[in-house]
Amino acid sequence: MRVDLFDFELPTDRIALRPARPRDAARLLFVPGQGDFADKGVLDLPSLLEPGDVLVFNDTRVIPAQLEGYRGAARIGATLHKRIDLRRWQAFVRNGKRLKAGDLIEFAAAVSAVAEERHADGSWTLAFAGDEPVEVLLDRAGQVPLPPYIAGKRAIDEQDKSDYQTMFAAKDGAVAAPTAALHFTPRLMEALAAREIGHETLTLHVGAGTFLPVKADDTNDHQMHAEWGVISAETAERLNASRARGNRIVAVGTTSLRLLESAADADRVIHPFEGDTAIFITPGYRFKGIDGLVTNFHLPKSTLFMLVSALMGLDRMQAAYAHAIANEYRFYSYGDSSLLLPS
Repeated sequence: MRVDLFDFELPTDRIALRPARPRDAARLLFVPGQGDFADKGVLDLPSLLEPGDVLVFNDTRVIPAQLEGYRGAARIGATLHKRIDLRRWQAFVRNGKRLKAGDLIEFAAAVSAVAEERHADGSWTLAFAGDEPVEVLLDRAGQVPLPPYIAGKRAIDEQDKSDYQTMFAAKDGAVAAPTAALHFTPRLMEALAAREIGHETLTLHVGAGTFLPVKADDTNDHQMHAEWGVISAETAERLNASRARGNRIVAVGTTSLRLLESAADADRVIHPFEGDTAIFITPGYRFKGIDGLVTNFHLPKSTLFMLVSALMGLDRMQAAYAHAIANEYRFYSYGDSSLLLPS
């Protein structure tokens, strides 16, 4: 499909630079498969779901994966996006044309890495010096890598360290937050439990590729970056049992959705999963792992807007986004939420 079919105009003042406070005070647009849209709040979510439904959250934790340093006199910025092994990460590098294989990059706080190999997409393999775990080095020298549409408008600060983590964050490895879950609070989880709505967790370490624009003119020419994820056998078994009882599986965020779809077979059975996924979902895709989605509002011409258009239909999502813009919903990572339930 043509990428420009997924374009829309978004006023810049609709981009949220801070989250709602409290988190569950954000607005929520209910988008059913048919019928009118409904302007709600995140705290209305329990009433929009049915007893027995299961929400699936991503329990990845954002690491301070953005580093600033020098190769000689040349300033270098690196955003780690995928672990290769204990000491090596693949990274998108700003000013990477100044690097050649074997160059030493010196970051802050006595952290350094060798640029080992340049990849076809322009990223580099960085091998970190020393014996300390790379996570320790990042805690010392790195910053939380906020999306460019936020970081380009204001400075990253201490508040972002907590704002950009979900209440489920437990397993280090993400470069970007699974932002749909930023709206969830203990108060909301208690209300969901009281309505007998269950929840499960999986892990998908979101990479910096999630921020990259689609540069191709046709979706067939776009290549997704791989991300590592895991669904345990116990989680898969419980999800399959829930679906067998006639209940719905509702992914919280496109990251959870993409991993569930990677693990599901043609018979809609979810299998245990551990490894990389580079699944790219566009209109025409047949969903196997999920029955609904809680998600924020995404960028024009992004792979995530393509995904929600695959779930609900392109015309339906263009109309939903037009409604959200006209009614002053807040967009992107720190913005408002939506509940998408196809017929």
